[in-house]
Amino acid sequence: MTKYIFVTGGVTSSLGKGIIASSLAKLLQARGYKVTIQKFDPYINIDPGTLNPYEHGECYVTEDGAETDLDLGYYERFLNVPTSQANNVTTGRIYQSVIQKERAGEYLGKTVQVIPHITDEIKNRMRLLGETGKYDIVITELGGTVGDIESLPFIEAVRQLRWELGTHDSVVIHLTLVPYLAAAGELKTKPTQHSVKTLLEYGIQPDILVCRTEHKLTQEIRKKLALFCNVNINAVVESIDAPTIYDVPLNMLKEQLDKTVLAKLKLSNKNEPDLDSWKAFLGKLKNPTNEVNIGLVGKYVELPDAYKSIVESFIHAGAANECKVKLQYIAAESVNDQNVQDKLSEMDGVLVAPGFGERGLDGKLAAIKYIRENNIPFFGICLGMQCSVIEFGRNVLGLKDANSTEMNPDTPHPVINLMEDQKNITNMGGTMRLGAYDCDIKKGTKAFNIYGKTRISERHRHRYEFNNAYLEQYEAAGMITSGINPTSGLVEIVELKNHPFFVAGQFHPELKSTVANPHPLFVSFVAAALSNKKNKIQKQETIK
Repeated sequence: MTKYIFVTGGVTSSLGKGIIASSLAKLLQARGYKVTIQKFDPYINIDPGTLNPYEHGECYVTEDGAETDLDLGYYERFLNVPTSQANNVTTGRIYQSVIQKERAGEYLGKTVQVIPHITDEIKNRMRLLGETGKYDIVITELGGTVGDIESLPFIEAVRQLRWELGTHDSVVIHLTLVPYLAAAGELKTKPTQHSVKTLLEYGIQPDILVCRTEHKLTQEIRKKLALFCNVNINAVVESIDAPTIYDVPLNMLKEQLDKTVLAKLKLSNKNEPDLDSWKAFLGKLKNPTNEVNIGLVGKYVELPDAYKSIVESFIHAGAANECKVKLQYIAAESVNDQNVQDKLSEMDGVLVAPGFGERGLDGKLAAIKYIRENNIPFFGICLGMQCSVIEFGRNVLGLKDANSTEMNPDTPHPVINLMEDQKNITNMGGTMRLGAYDCDIKKGTKAFNIYGKTRISERHRHRYEFNNAYLEQYEAAGMITSGINPTSGLVEIVELKNHPFFVAGQFHPELKSTVANPHPLFVSFVAAALSNKKNKIQKQETIK
């Protein structure tokens, strides 16, 4: 029978429920259990697909095409197991489902209410993955903070579900903050006590407290928290600030979080967790032999979470190359033909990031022109790939005003055009080309050397594509279409013949990079940046 773990948050947001859930799942997985994690978000949007990245960070896309919360990226990166549509549920999706059932007459004329109809729908979604029979343990992370109005139906659903499941089939972990007051010179437990009190008012007694803290918890503090929050002292777990999120599983192992959970669920903890490969990754991450500067040119650089999967992919790729990747965030709007050399000349490689809309387009085009002409390793993702096509059309092919019809519907040279199956779509949410699609790679290309095979699958999130009417023109001038979708003929990868590394993909490779399997495009790009840096140093020494 599947066991359930619920992770709630108190005191403040951004304490890292997703990291704690992922770390616990990693430890349980390393002990041999089949584990998955799901996220329940209290906002009314159906999914985060229409949200500005400044609102909620990046929108993560699963293999089956779900636009989801960025925490699902952590789940996949830690567990190396794909998530799906079922792993992320919002209040909007819950209400949409209930209203559709009401319209269909499924409630037989009953008054539709939060209890039982909304809570029943939430419980059904919470049990959905467990009922597949694929998992021993399902971890459910509840978004928001206990006490938020919008979180109440989810908390009530957890209360009901715990009663239905029985004593040893579920555990509630409450993540909270134990702040340090510098003026008083001590850690304060009162915020945690109030948070647990709020949870108790809703009918839920947490089994385990995970306490975020900047300073180590003394035995006295642990005893006080245990006494006033009604938990065992061994269920007070310290989560001290760590140098990297990838340290957290080992920190939780030291705190025996996994053993405590297994004991409460009456599950065996005989197998010691196999974390050899994880420790090897951490060893490379913390002991690099080189470092490179990589510029990330994008329009949302003020909020790094907007590019969370890209940032983490560089960490994975850096470790694979035993190289520290120092990301330099460059606002696309700040780049122009006059200052591009000042901004990019010190970069060992440049990535032009995905995005939507015209803002920052000219800066991205200026950056790509400089990169192309100066043989700086280049990596383009989604809009970054489309920008490389526009820049090449304007400055190499002489197609004046070449553009994407997203930016200029009346461009004389629509080298990037709206996909045919997108032309009659009016609703914005969930209607892009989403999820995993196949790509055939041509032998003898950089892409083939990188992937080492002729058929790959990558995740997508876009409406616009390379206009194949210009295909022959581009290839004749040296921009090779090295990856093509076998069904639609959509151009997936472009690269330049006579360039050390100029590769761009219509897809989002960052969504498939994990600790166990760093993405080959990122690994190869970092290697190219490292090679470029070494060449620059050799040239400087020769001049001297």
